Amino acid sequence: MSKHNYHKHIAFSFVFLTWIFSLAACSNVSAQPEGHKHAVAPAVGKPESEGARKVAGFKFNPLNFTPPKAERVVLDNGMILYLLEDHDLPIFNVTARFRTGAVYDPQGKAGLASLTGHVMRDGGSVSMPADTMNEELEFLAASVETAIDRESGHASLSTLRKDIDKGLKIFADVVMHPAFPEDKISQRKDEVIESIRRENDNPMHISQREFRKILYDSAHPYSRKIDGTMESLAAITRDDIVAFHKKYFHPNNVIMGIAGDFNKGEIIKKLNAVFADWKKEDIAFLSVPKVERKYEKSVNYIYKDVNQSNVIMGHLGINRKSPDYFPVMIMNFVLGGGAFTSRIPGRIRSDEGLAYSANSAFQTSRDIGIFFISCQTKLESTNRAISIALEELEKIRKAPITMDELVQAKETFTNQFVFRFTTSASIVGQMVDIEYDELPFNYFETYVEKVQAVTREDIQRVANQYLHPDKIKILVVGNKEKFDKPLDSFGTVNVIELKQAADATLEKTETAK
Repeated sequence: MSKHNYHKHIAFSFVFLTWIFSLAACSNVSAQPEGHKHAVAPAVGKPESEGARKVAGFKFNPLNFTPPKAERVVLDNGMILYLLEDHDLPIFNVTARFRTGAVYDPQGKAGLASLTGHVMRDGGSVSMPADTMNEELEFLAASVETAIDRESGHASLSTLRKDIDKGLKIFADVVMHPAFPEDKISQRKDEVIESIRRENDNPMHISQREFRKILYDSAHPYSRKIDGTMESLAAITRDDIVAFHKKYFHPNNVIMGIAGDFNKGEIIKKLNAVFADWKKEDIAFLSVPKVERKYEKSVNYIYKDVNQSNVIMGHLGINRKSPDYFPVMIMNFVLGGGAFTSRIPGRIRSDEGLAYSANSAFQTSRDIGIFFISCQTKLESTNRAISIALEELEKIRKAPITMDELVQAKETFTNQFVFRFTTSASIVGQMVDIEYDELPFNYFETYVEKVQAVTREDIQRVANQYLHPDKIKILVVGNKEKFDKPLDSFGTVNVIELKQAADATLEKTETAK
């Protein structure tokens, strides 16, 4: 068995065992009427069902899992490659990340990066119009995609082994020589504008958009919408797009993962050939201001005549390179990141039936990310849902989690880690991400060790260090007239008024009375 096939076998074994154990667990749980509000306690003691007895008798050797590695190569033009051959299927994949992003949008031109990333592909290249490119890729059963998000740019290629030459030529052409035709730019602007017009129809979109504005200073790029506003889109010209692409898309500014059915020597020659005209450039990155770590309590309300309140609450979190990353993530799993087994969804959904879903998360970034709790609940239980979340924040700070909670969280993280290596494309993609995020090269080799090293004391320490229930920011979208209790029970309420869809922005008004 090849090394790569061995890893696939290991991952499949995990899937199989998870399925088996889930069947055994289900056999020991009594059926409940639909809509039952309380979680069912799992049966304890000697297994009763035939399936459970069989599983209880299984004996397994300890898993000795070593994450697969891709080979790192740096081309003469500065392009960083991660190469992993996989000859099981005649498929070839490329994934690339560029150091760029919406954080580098000039003032007054928010949406420039996102627009550039979209039209790079949809607009075709200088040598191949978009329609011709679409037809060619469809004929090859291949795909080329590009996008730019908040903190990085992305490009990808998927094609068959026999079409590597044609696929790479199109991919390189899109990356190096996008045409950016005016009609495609206008078309994309119209699509984004229409999306902006509809934003205020969706309470979740409203809350997500406004929560960033509440957390981050209004001048910081993290507070802006990636797609921009109607005003900023109107200010963006084709020259702006061309200049943005010219500034950031260079070989010494990309990390590329190559996976699939190829030969290393041959593929390096092909890459050197298709990117022969791509030259190194010194890039003067715009200075992105540091996020000011401020924790100030606020209660915010947006009126929307809906059947459910959309609640989001939280504060600033951590960055991806935090030395406390693993204890924080495991702590959050116990708190609200572990679906129905976690404390917040367990109480809000299972115990009291206030919402179908409730969760917490730490969204990391290159600077300071976001910690948040979110749920959609009945208008009549808005205050109660918020109160439960705040109670659970205090509880995890004041008392150690149980050993069962710690074991379950660590086992989940370890098992999910194995599943991340089931395909060669996913492996090289993660290698690319590791280097892009400037994490240690041995990150995967030490991952399980760092997870298993987390203690209950670590959990309580980071809960006290990174959770601030007394300084939390709360945002509710709904109809306060139907709330179970007034929002001002949590503090002075700032009312945010929805403007007309003409500019689709929100503006804070005077403090609610």
